[in-house]
Amino acid sequence: MKLKLKKDDLVKVISGNARGQEGKIVSIDLKKLRAIVEGVNMISKHTKPNAKSPNGGIVKQEGSIHISNLMLVVGGKVTRVGRQVNEKTGKIERIAKKTKEVIK
Repeated sequence: MKLKLKKDDLVKVISGNARGQEGKIVSIDLKKLRAIVEGVNMISKHTKPNAKSPNGGIVKQEGSIHISNLMLVVGGKVTRVGRQVNEKTGKIERIAKKTKEVIK
């Protein structure tokens, strides 16, 4: 399945507990169709003591969000993503549906 969102894209959460929050995509799980967004959907994880953290304790980290709950932000506005063939190079590039501009 071809996804329209990529790592390092700025996205906005459109539904769920984290609705309205924005952040950059840190990673994407293609099998589960979920993404981890920087600073969004924070969860508490209980850790055992180890060499890295001798005391252990509770660590806050980002939880994953389903891809369908995210929308790309281009120029401060959320937009859908389309794909078109560049006439000069012949390569497929992503475009913003609202502004028709090419997404880098």
